[in-house]
Amino acid sequence: MDRHQTYAERSAKQTNAAAIQLLDTIDRKKTNLCVSVDVTNSKDFLAIIDAVGPYVCLVKTHVDILEDFNRTLVEHLVQLSEKHDFLIFEDRKFADIGNTVALQYFSGVHRIASWAHITNAHPVPGPSVVKGLASVGLPMKRGLLLLAEMSTEGALARGEYTDEAVRIARTHRDFVIGFIAQRRMEGVGLRPGETMHPTEDFLVLAPGVGLDVKGDGMGQQYRTPRQVVFESGCDVIIVGRGIYGKPEALDVQAVQAQAERYRKAGWDAYLERVKRE
Repeated sequence: MDRHQTYAERSAKQTNAAAIQLLDTIDRKKTNLCVSVDVTNSKDFLAIIDAVGPYVCLVKTHVDILEDFNRTLVEHLVQLSEKHDFLIFEDRKFADIGNTVALQYFSGVHRIASWAHITNAHPVPGPSVVKGLASVGLPMKRGLLLLAEMSTEGALARGEYTDEAVRIARTHRDFVIGFIAQRRMEGVGLRPGETMHPTEDFLVLAPGVGLDVKGDGMGQQYRTPRQVVFESGCDVIIVGRGIYGKPEALDVQAVQAQAERYRKAGWDAYLERVKRE
């Protein structure tokens, strides 16, 4: 990918519906911010999402940690997605054989495929994890991210593991729209004599973004939006606690101010990246 290409230009070349929808939303709202809402009750969950909704392109959820999850909650989440014009990314991190992940994605209590535009998977089971999820997600116009790298200290997702994640993605470009990673993946995993497909353009969503701290004491390491978007070429910044703090002391105005702060920092870094002389 030419680092000077805009989100709109890249959207025009995509074939996956979720990738097109995400890039169009980013361009329309002028935000590459994804807020990760990691709380354990639905009241805080929905309040945070309603507060940050105008500032984000994507909301990342972990519905399995909600102690009072129900289908009404999903209905409210979808309504907020439509109200504020953002996509939903359920951070499920599937990591099993194809048949099992297909059932986890479509069935059970959460029925993720019915409401999440995007989900993700560990490539550790091999291509079968993608095939299983694609059997459910492609007909529903969903998209998948593979975890190629992680932002935690000592993560094992590196080297040959990362290379193989990209190789798997290349063989499933209809459904795999990108990666959770720390940098762009162009050229990664190519074997001697191999060349990139001319239309290859994977999105990169980067966790571990912070403006005020370098780590959280539990292995998470933070980089600034400029380091992530401008220097490393990533497309979406993922921020959680740095925006909403402690949910039991939620201050909506403060949350919105922080969300706008991160939105502007991420967007300014993007404008700097795509600037044409």
